[in-house]
Amino acid sequence: MADSDISGFSNTRFLSRLRGWVSRCWAYGCLIFMVFSAVTLYYFRVPLRLYDNLAAVVVFINTLTPKFYVALTGTSSVISGLILVFEWCYFKKYGTSFIEQVSVNHLRPLMGGTEPASSSVGFFPSIGENEPSRQPLSDCKVWRNPLNLFRGAEYNRYTWVTGREPLTYYDMNLSAQDHQTFFTCDTDSLRPSDSVMQKAWRERSPQARIKAAYQALNVYNDCATAYVLLAEEEAATISDAEIFFQQALKAGESAYRKSQQQQHLSSQHEAQHINERVSYSEHGEYP
Repeated sequence: MADSDISGFSNTRFLSRLRGWVSRCWAYGCLIFMVFSAVTLYYFRVPLRLYDNLAAVVVFINTLTPKFYVALTGTSSVISGLILVFEWCYFKKYGTSFIEQVSVNHLRPLMGGTEPASSSVGFFPSIGENEPSRQPLSDCKVWRNPLNLFRGAEYNRYTWVTGREPLTYYDMNLSAQDHQTFFTCDTDSLRPSDSVMQKAWRERSPQARIKAAYQALNVYNDCATAYVLLAEEEAATISDAEIFFQQALKAGESAYRKSQQQQHLSSQHEAQHINERVSYSEHGEYP
């Protein structure tokens, strides 16, 4: 087992070195090609009539009217606007940029860069690595901060780029325990919406958690923990998460005011209790 781990690590180092050598050769090759092209054009400048062609281009540019530049500027602005709208729609749906995806998944490997998820391969060999039924540890990314806010967009982006689950079962257990500690109490089982949310924190699938949160909101519209889960899991942008957190804050404040009104220590009862204590200290008995 140790020999197989060492050989796998050696193969990974060899592949990384080979990839670096190919990228350097690619850069030097591009530089040599550019220099060779410049020398070739300079040597064949007379047969190719470069000076005449350059003069014709200068004459054409000088004959252009301002209307052409206005039309060119307007056309470029329209194209830029369409690209921006497409990028925004793509980001709202997938939580990442289309241009970034193309550059990371297609252009970067061609330029000799490493793949997004290839840095961790080979450094964490699993115990059952030789067994075909088990998946290696690199198929799952350990999330070191399960309480990280605005993680819905990050998880969706990681799944979209790598095609892997962002959390392990161990991480999901930690997240469920922490969320139950911070956002639940012993009396939540008495309320149907909070009992639904107690089960929602234990779900591993993001869609199941989001569905449970909406189910809790259908049961009780002011369920603060449901808004917190939607802000963490469903919100793809900071503005969407802010809206959910504001709704959670309003729901929490409303629940706090209702609990204070139901308790005996309201402002009127507190004033009456103070008067009774003063009367008892003066007269030795309650009025």
